[in-house]
Amino acid sequence: MRSPARLVTGTVGAAFTVIAFGLTAAAPSAYAGDFGRLEITPSTAAPGATVTVNTTACGKKGSGIGDANSLDAGDFEMRPGTHKEVVVGTFTVPHDTRPGTYEIIVSCDNGKDAVGDLEVIGGGKHEKPIHDRPSGHVRTGVGGSVEPNSTQVALGVGVIGLAAVGGLWLLRRRTEGAGGS
Repeated sequence: MRSPARLVTGTVGAAFTVIAFGLTAAAPSAYAGDFGRLEITPSTAAPGATVTVNTTACGKKGSGIGDANSLDAGDFEMRPGTHKEVVVGTFTVPHDTRPGTYEIIVSCDNGKDAVGDLEVIGGGKHEKPIHDRPSGHVRTGVGGSVEPNSTQVALGVGVIGLAAVGGLWLLRRRTEGAGGS
């Protein structure tokens, strides 16, 4: 029969291994951190409209270049805005742009990118809508491209900790029962 001390150290070691593995698996990859959210206002626009783009991906006092070439609006500058850590840029939707969804990209000087979609309504004879491109999160059935949020990570660590405490309590109760007989 194993000694109670050996059982406890084995149980605690296994619990720490599970916790360490869970925290490692929950950490976002470096690659996922290179992309930021791009806010586009308005998100739906007609040809001729001025569109404002902003992001925090470029960092405090950052800058970058916006790319609206998918709808032939060209490149535009991204400069620090009035809000902390936000860069802002504008472009005009060309008058001959056809209805559809167009990808807008900002490449920051710090090496990060931000991507968003602009929906054009009404319009002319442009031939480059990207509504047939895939968008959204990848759903493969074995994980995906969605990073866990801090609530999910905290909940997972809490469940593992609770399981470890419950295991230790059961083990202690079992050893107390064996010693009293």
